[in-house]
Amino acid sequence: MKIKWLTAFAVIAMSTSPIYSEENPPIKIAVINDQSGPYADAGGLGSVVGARLAVEEFGGELLGRKIEVLAFDHQNKPDVASALTRKLIAVDHIDLITDGASSAAALAMNEVAKSSKTIFAVTGAATTDFTGKACALTTFQFTYDTYALANGTAKAVVKQGGDTWFFLSADYAFGHSMQRDVTRFVEEAGGKVVGSVKHPLNSSDFGSYLLQAQASKAKIIGLANTGADAINALKQGSEFGIVQGGQTFAGLLIFITEVHTVGLQVTQGLLLTTSFYWDLDDQTRDISQKFVRQMKGRVPTMVQMGTYSGVHHFLSAVKAAGSTDSEVVAKKMRELRVNDAYNKEVEIRQDGRVLHDMYLMKVKTPAESKKPYDYYQVLAKIPGKEAFRPLTQSECPLVTKN
Repeated sequence: MKIKWLTAFAVIAMSTSPIYSEENPPIKIAVINDQSGPYADAGGLGSVVGARLAVEEFGGELLGRKIEVLAFDHQNKPDVASALTRKLIAVDHIDLITDGASSAAALAMNEVAKSSKTIFAVTGAATTDFTGKACALTTFQFTYDTYALANGTAKAVVKQGGDTWFFLSADYAFGHSMQRDVTRFVEEAGGKVVGSVKHPLNSSDFGSYLLQAQASKAKIIGLANTGADAINALKQGSEFGIVQGGQTFAGLLIFITEVHTVGLQVTQGLLLTTSFYWDLDDQTRDISQKFVRQMKGRVPTMVQMGTYSGVHHFLSAVKAAGSTDSEVVAKKMRELRVNDAYNKEVEIRQDGRVLHDMYLMKVKTPAESKKPYDYYQVLAKIPGKEAFRPLTQSECPLVTKN
């Protein structure tokens, strides 16, 4: 039992064997996510590295206090996530929790964080509930959400000429929600959905689904799935000659780690939306190189850099406020613009939404790729105020009560 406990709740600190007085305790940051399951590549240890990079930019201490980064695996189980978060806040006096990974586990964490007024920088979970009915003064959503992914991809793809769609959708809440949202934006942009098919989670055989997609003659095959399902659909789609036949895949939640796993020969031509790409400019390249050195050559995902940004902004607010009081820091986080290697002068709305830009990307062909991880071509930049759900549609009590 002890071995399992240590595996699930590993601790990674910025300093070795620190000694603190009760009057001068460390500032504690907990990265709680999937360290060993299907979302480990997108977040996992890489999110811990992202958090540590942010801490390093502050010299490892603030207000005369050392900063610790702690890492925990909630195994994508809401009950584990909830119990772990409660313990960390009540016993370990965590100042910031971040990542969250799957939406169900992250929402469970958020309920505990809200009740204790602990700051939660959501960087891995996609549901818009964090800036909707589950919002709080101390909750912030970085990186992306389902609205922005659907809105950004659908409108931009239709504008690029992809005006007929067929969906391969995972048959659970995420897939249903994503298909519904994308359908709305496709139709608003003047496009048309000509068909869809749902598949079970963790499907291994997409043959019959891909045949239906081919028969539909849709220009775009929307993948309302992620992880292993998206990888399998892309691999088998290549075997069926989907792209060679003139159709294009649109990945609605695809990470660069998945493109790397599948390879450019299979993913070439894939359309996707992301908020971060390592090769956008000098600053993204610089922070990514620091990440690469700690991750054995792997570049960061948007979740891992979202965690970097969330931690960096929290520490910036602590520094500006001269305090770690959660309500004081949360208000300061909304006052300050987000400025780091990922975001420049980015506003945080009243509902906690970080309004960074999103990018529509096209995966390059093997011949177009000139260096390691040179995978994306930028097709369109989508300003944050256009990408994310407008406040007029918000269910966030912080917005509606005003």
